[in-house]
Amino acid sequence: MNSKKTNKLVLFGAGKIGRSFIGQLFSCGGYEVVFIDINEQMINELNRRTNYNVIIRGEKEEHINVRNVRGVNARDEQTVVDEIASAEILAVSIGQNGLPGIIPLLAKGLLKRYSEDPKQALDIIIAENLRNAADYFRSELIKLLPENYPFEQLVGLIETSIGKMVPIMSNKDVEEDVLQVFAESYNILILDKKAFRNPIPQIAGLSPKENIKAWVDRKLFIHNLGHATAAYLGYICNPNFKYLYEALEVPEIFIAVRETMLQAATILHKKYPADFTLEALTDHVDDLLFRFKNRSLGDTIFRVGCDLTRKLGSKDRLAGAIHLALEVKLPYDRILFSLICGCYFRATDENGQMLPGDIEFARILNLGLTEVLTNICWIDEIKDNLLKVIKRYEGEMFSTQKLLSEVV
Repeated sequence: MNSKKTNKLVLFGAGKIGRSFIGQLFSCGGYEVVFIDINEQMINELNRRTNYNVIIRGEKEEHINVRNVRGVNARDEQTVVDEIASAEILAVSIGQNGLPGIIPLLAKGLLKRYSEDPKQALDIIIAENLRNAADYFRSELIKLLPENYPFEQLVGLIETSIGKMVPIMSNKDVEEDVLQVFAESYNILILDKKAFRNPIPQIAGLSPKENIKAWVDRKLFIHNLGHATAAYLGYICNPNFKYLYEALEVPEIFIAVRETMLQAATILHKKYPADFTLEALTDHVDDLLFRFKNRSLGDTIFRVGCDLTRKLGSKDRLAGAIHLALEVKLPYDRILFSLICGCYFRATDENGQMLPGDIEFARILNLGLTEVLTNICWIDEIKDNLLKVIKRYEGEMFSTQKLLSEVV
């Protein structure tokens, strides 16, 4: 007997993006949203209230009440498997570090689903900032499924481009209401049109694209790159800046960030000429900068810049853009400068603490800038003709005057 329940989204991750973006879109689109998370307080409160508020921060504040929601503790394996088996659609928004832990649950849920209805496909929206996300999920799931499981027919792996900005909540705001979440008004979920196995849900905010790779790279190498550049240049110029808008209100920093983003846009245009015009990418850069300067959002330099080992990694926003520039044979000097500034980023949270991983990153940097560029960014300073740049900046903290003279 088929136990499939229509209009139910099972969503791994009750975090900020899960609640403010994915859960909100599907709830407003008429779906029941079942959050799977390890945060017991969050799950208990979801089940007690069955609704929560998204507070939109912009020119005017707006409250969106998200209804018809409930939660399941991720440690309750059987219940999670049952929810997967009866879902209409599934989404994942837990962050890259948590993905290995949910793959076995997904595999068991797919098997139960197959045993109950061998023809019912399941689409999985991968709401992660992760390049080649579908390849990762496919390779890991196949390891745990029988050889005769018809994976390609029954599992749609939907890559996305997550462009919504959600700031860190202060301790005070979380204590006031553990379920409330702040976010900007942007509410478009770009996803892979070709990957769906079932009909694409007809709900407001979904924007299916033919070439999702291009749009994932646009997010990573313009949005994320620009965000990081603003944080790193802002911190180097004034370590006392707290908010991103403070950095971007310095005209020289704003110009430098925009020029860095435009350099990345030129690289993307050469890589994907059929998907983007340079004019459209320039408009996108200017729209992003307008959104980055949103004072009401209260986005911090710490949030945008921290997690250096990941954000300066070889496939991520800055080093990844440099590798793409090398591939298409275009300049990347401004992007490289942002990356080097990122190496010296030492911002702290509201409690004055650095991210633990960033403390370890600083230890690696003490071995020399070449150590970071070679082993984290995978940039060979000899092969890529970077030796002069490395010698110039190694071991050097940048004064405001020196930074601005370099980037303007």
